[in-house]
Amino acid sequence: MITSKELRQKYLEFFELKGHKIVASASVMSSDPTTLFTSAGMQPLVPYLMGQSHPEGKRLVSVQKCIRTGDIDEVGDNSHMTFFEMLGNWSLGDYFKEESIQMSYEFLTSKDYLGLDKEKLAVTVFKGDDDAEKDNESVEFWKSAGIPDNRIGFLGKEDNWWPGGGKNPGPQGPDTEIFYWVGESEFPPSESNPETDEKNWMEIWNNVFMQFNKTKELKLEPLAQKNVDTGMGLERTVAVLNGFKDVYEVDTIKPIIEKIEEISNKKYISTENSTYFKSFRIISDHIRTATMIMGDNNGISPSNVDQGYIVRRLIRRAIRHGKNIGINEVFCFKVAEVVIKQMKDIYPEVKQNQDFIINQLTLEEEKFRKTLEKGLKEFDKILNGFKIQEEKTGNKVIEISTKLVFKLFDTYGFPFEMTEELAKENNLAVDKQKFDEAFKKHQDLSRAGAEKKFKGGMADTGDESKKLHTATHLLHAALRKVLGNHVEQKGSNITADRLRFDFSHGEKLTDEEKEKVEGLVNAVIDQAVPIIQEEMTVDEAKSAGAIGLFGDKYGEKVKVYTAGEFSKEICGGPHMENTSELGHFKIKKEQASSAGIRRIKAVLE
Repeated sequence: MITSKELRQKYLEFFELKGHKIVASASVMSSDPTTLFTSAGMQPLVPYLMGQSHPEGKRLVSVQKCIRTGDIDEVGDNSHMTFFEMLGNWSLGDYFKEESIQMSYEFLTSKDYLGLDKEKLAVTVFKGDDDAEKDNESVEFWKSAGIPDNRIGFLGKEDNWWPGGGKNPGPQGPDTEIFYWVGESEFPPSESNPETDEKNWMEIWNNVFMQFNKTKELKLEPLAQKNVDTGMGLERTVAVLNGFKDVYEVDTIKPIIEKIEEISNKKYISTENSTYFKSFRIISDHIRTATMIMGDNNGISPSNVDQGYIVRRLIRRAIRHGKNIGINEVFCFKVAEVVIKQMKDIYPEVKQNQDFIINQLTLEEEKFRKTLEKGLKEFDKILNGFKIQEEKTGNKVIEISTKLVFKLFDTYGFPFEMTEELAKENNLAVDKQKFDEAFKKHQDLSRAGAEKKFKGGMADTGDESKKLHTATHLLHAALRKVLGNHVEQKGSNITADRLRFDFSHGEKLTDEEKEKVEGLVNAVIDQAVPIIQEEMTVDEAKSAGAIGLFGDKYGEKVKVYTAGEFSKEICGGPHMENTSELGHFKIKKEQASSAGIRRIKAVLE
């Protein structure tokens, strides 16, 4: 048996001995404005893969928190998860194919590390096409390492090229994937490999050799800096190595399943009802993922847009499946407590944000349970309307109109997948494509509103507006100190008379909290702290502890404004030179702006 903790430790120790520097997991919130979440270990390292110098050197290793939401609907089988941990090691223009392959094979087979049976390993390499040659180098290096010819499969760009297919311009190259035997027999037949016998081999590791750049004319050119980017999914690998039939048996997830058994008074394994299996898996995965998102240092509240929408969808789907297995009490926070216990030693921020996580889950569940009941009643009304219509016309209704489906979603907060599930139970269809089109229009309107809010900024650059703008930095820092690091700016609007500041937080501030915030801001003002402006890269700013809207697109250099030890924030300015110029800070109003977003209006007297 090997535990998740042991695999993490062995992996980091091995590559550290091979000259790699251990780097901490980046946030699950993507720094790439085109994506919502960090979905792979390489994502935070893109600038360094493109040639920028990394402060830790050319050899790196990490365990990265990852979230992939593209296959939420697939969760419920034995392998798909929305949150997972990715083990990865990188060479930034240092070693290449030969050393990467040798290290991978050594880690997998050495008795000091995983000690896998060499006869149960196989690999695939790029088979070549009109665009790029067959990766014979990797073939020879695998054979030298110890993989025989019959265990080497050859696949095309969809399988053994990064990015998959290689159709778009940009850095790319062949990859080689490593597989472990999961067939019924103890050892694979002599002719078996992942190319000829796909279902009996499970991928456990992928080594990408980034050696080309595809030009705008779609021609491959050799890269000046050749990189290695590898990834090994921790949960799936632990499951495979221990012979588990699904990832929900691994040590970081099994206690979550057991907690759901306790709450529901049903058994995950013993029941013959397959719906129970699926519901157990969905609840455990979705609450685990929602907990890790909200527990991130840039924690997000449930809402109707962007990352907040994903959090809300995960929670609500978990509640629906809780109802499927007979849970009629508020329960999500109990599941989250187990997740926090499992992850707190690896990711301390989850424990630090525990109160926020529990509070947000409870608020969302209490609110949605009412929504769920209303939505179910409304769905029943729709069904009864169809029956009446059928009796009058004699024509059977076979599809729920998109207008009604979207009304359930938009007016009653009823998720599409719930409508879809209920429709199937009643032999009705829904048109997902039409719903997606309606939802996209809804999202575009929401995003347009958000962009308008973010662009609110300063009405002018006069001294009074500059004072209030400077005060928003102190307010932002004070809110994080009083409420927690989940607080993040969600918009601001400043005139010469007042500031308006929107921030992520799920609850109304108490009088005591408002007094603490005011007190902290005024203390800094009274201390006459200089406002220091520096220019640096975004990564340097992050390393220095600066806060900012990291989803925004920044240039190569950013301005960072610092007020002593109290506040450090990326901003375009303008600002006053000393806090003593501001006057007395006073909160005039604190209210809800939207779901999970609060708004403060304040003045300087």
